[in-house]
This record gives sequence, C-alpha cells and structure tokens, in this order.
Amino acid sequence: MSFFPTEEQAITFTSGDTVRLDGRLRRATGANAVVITHPHPLYGGDSDHPVVALLTGLYQQHGYTTLRFNFRSVGARGETDDAGRGERADLRAAADYLAGLGQTVTDLAGYSFGAWINLSLDPPLATVRRQVLVSPPVAFIPFGVIPPVAAELLIVTGDRDAFAPPADVQEQAQRWHPQARLQVLQGVDHFYGNALGSLAAMVNAWLVERL
Repeated sequence: MSFFPTEEQAITFTSGDTVRLDGRLRRATGANAVVITHPHPLYGGDSDHPVVALLTGLYQQHGYTTLRFNFRSVGARGETDDAGRGERADLRAAADYLAGLGQTVTDLAGYSFGAWINLSLDPPLATVRRQVLVSPPVAFIPFGVIPPVAAELLIVTGDRDAFAPPADVQEQAQRWHPQARLQVLQGVDHFYGNALGSLAAMVNAWLVERL
C-alpha cells in the first residue's frame, strides 16, 4: 500500500495580517482533520520533505482532511529569530483556515522542528485529540516548559538519531504526557533514509488502534 499523498489542492492562507503561506489541502468527508508540519526551514525543511509527504498520505488513507504547509521562513532571507513564535502563529492560522472550511483539527503530526512547534503551541488547540511527533529534536532545540498536553502522543525516533536520542526523548516525554508512547526504530538516524516504510507501519498501527 502506498502512503504518499494524492489529489491535493494548492492553497494559500494568511498568518497574522500580512504573512501569506502556501499549503496543500485534501478535503475528505469524515470528521477528522490533521495539520502536518515540517523540519527546520533554515536547514532546507519544507512541506515537500518525504517524511511529511508520507505522514500526509497515511492520514489520507484513514479518511482525514489533510493540510501540509510551508512555514513563513521557508525560502526567507536571513534567520528566524523569534524562537518559533512566528511558526506557532502559522500553525494556529492553519487550524483557523480549516475551521473556516467547517473542519475541526483533531490531529497534529510533525517531524523534527515541526514536532517542536506542534508540541509547544501555547495555548494548545483544544480540539486536538492525537499528536504524532517524529524525531522531536530535544538534543538540538531547548524544549523548555511545554504546556499541558491533553492529546494522546505517539513519539517515534531512531536508535541512531543524534538530534532525538531515545533516552533523552524518553526522559522529556514523561513530562509531556505520562502515557506518551515512544517507539524506537533500530538502525535509523534523524533522516529516515530507507526507513520510511517502517515509520509508516508504526504510525499506521497506532492510528488503527484509535480510529
């Protein structure tokens, strides 16, 4: 089974008064909707990353409305210097865009930097019931104090991930949510190389248990 996305529509929406963001939307008839966020823009991350595309397609297979989008700093000149505040505003704007279409965001999925943005949104989106965090980079970005997480958490990392070492992730995950599930892929680093199929199987199994 292929988990890569299909039939997406190119869209734009506004974050704040002036920031225009590009995204890809696929609407479904079901009640669930997910926003998928990408790795750090300053290191080439965007919504076309294979892990982001895989997550998008996986949720589509489960009947979700999906929205993946580029944070404001994709392709920007100069660095983002606001500790992720702009990107968190972008995430909230994505949820507002879906709300304007009559869709409620029930899930968030993020890879690397995107996982941090999703988890650190304060206040959290009250409608979100599930979050998937792929390689939250706790050894690269200071996660600090995370707002209380009500959503169920699946956290996936690799045993060779230098940015999301399993022991460090496990230590922090217990503070994020006492019942957070951590899954570790063997022989896998932060970039998932030939492990996309294993990642898909792990996330898919977790979703099947909950839907």
